Amino acid sequence: MKKIVFATNNAHKLSEVRAILAPDYEIISLAELNCFDDIPETANTLEGNALLKANYIFEKFGCDCFADDTGLEVEALNGEPGVYSARYAGEANDAKANMKKLLHNLGNNTNREACFRTVIALILGGKQQFFEGRIDGHISFEPQGTAGFGYDPIFIPNGYKQSFAELGTDEKNKISHRALAVKKLVDNLCN
Repeated sequence: MKKIVFATNNAHKLSEVRAILAPDYEIISLAELNCFDDIPETANTLEGNALLKANYIFEKFGCDCFADDTGLEVEALNGEPGVYSARYAGEANDAKANMKKLLHNLGNNTNREACFRTVIALILGGKQQFFEGRIDGHISFEPQGTAGFGYDPIFIPNGYKQSFAELGTDEKNKISHRALAVKKLVDNLCN
């Protein structure tokens, strides 16, 4: 089994990616690497933040790794919250506060089109590559479901009537932005 570091402290993301990559890869978390640093995410793009995190781990530990950044982009809000999705309502990274702010800013707007985008930066043998996954959908008027994390209770993917929070982990991991980006990563790693 091949080992690779996933540069994240987000237990939800780690669990999702482990489920997608099993059994081909053993995903090493930052905690398992004994890295408890607060890696800065100061870029103004998803690509930039993913690369900052991957570079940090590669330079400090010298191991193959990947990092991701994900953003919810709402058409009527000119792409907000985008790169600031995790901190949309402040530095506390509070998912409920983020959803509340987004729903407030969107109000009764009938254009509720949105997409989730995940960008993965991979550093393998010192070479950098990017992989992107995107899923289109719309924002509900109120949270639906209790599973998932982040904006999952208010994001309904196209072709579904349920939010990500109602679909369950198995279904979400087949269609999500992160799953699509990880599939591209895996296809690259296996070729």
